[in-house]
Amino acid sequence: MRIVRFNISGKRTGYAVLEGTKLKELKGNPFGKIVFSGRVFDVSGVRLLSPSVPSKIIAIGLNYKAHAGEMAENLPLTPLIFFKNADGIIGTEDNIIKPPQSERVDYEGELAVVIKKKARNISPETAFDYILGYSCFNDVTARDLQKADGQWSRAKGFDTFAVCGPWVETELDPQTQLLETYLNGKLKQRTSTADMIFSIPYIVSFVSEVMALLPGDIIATGTPSGIGPMKPGDRVEVRISGIGSLVNHLTLA
Repeated sequence: MRIVRFNISGKRTGYAVLEGTKLKELKGNPFGKIVFSGRVFDVSGVRLLSPSVPSKIIAIGLNYKAHAGEMAENLPLTPLIFFKNADGIIGTEDNIIKPPQSERVDYEGELAVVIKKKARNISPETAFDYILGYSCFNDVTARDLQKADGQWSRAKGFDTFAVCGPWVETELDPQTQLLETYLNGKLKQRTSTADMIFSIPYIVSFVSEVMALLPGDIIATGTPSGIGPMKPGDRVEVRISGIGSLVNHLTLA
């Protein structure tokens, strides 16, 4: 099942299940029992938004061996967690805005986990019970500011630097998918999610031991090797098998 969050004509916002080209609107949100309103829209007539409105976005750093190598970092012994700016989240076809403070803004394609219900101190064995589904994510990073600051909050926290979409796929094996990132149509990142250092259930359990995860929260599970810079006007696409494509352009502020 593909769950989307949409807006019509800048006025009506809601959740729906995508079936082919039709959106079957939900009553309320998808984090409880799925109940349909009876309204049906064509997907061509709506704007797709970020698929959830998270209270927080937790990201995992250095979760692929090759990426740790290209960043000249040691492999982590436990998941390395940091936060993205939840208020700055955008969806597919929205513009990523290059801040004037940075000379190098990078793409980082990732698999995102969307939480279904409150999770606190859960085990890896029960983690899938707390997951609504999965989406594409672009952990946009001001690489020069990351190096200058020595920590990641500013470099990864600008508005529009948390990109998620186009929807949440609920029926997916997250550890067997092909993750690719394209810049202006050229392949830049390509790996299997099976190459993660820490598995999805382990990550969800680990984070839940630090903080309560709430419905709609997003965990970005790390990027593979092949990260690189974007320039204004560039088109970046994060593509994950079984989910779809997240497409955005970089623009000047």
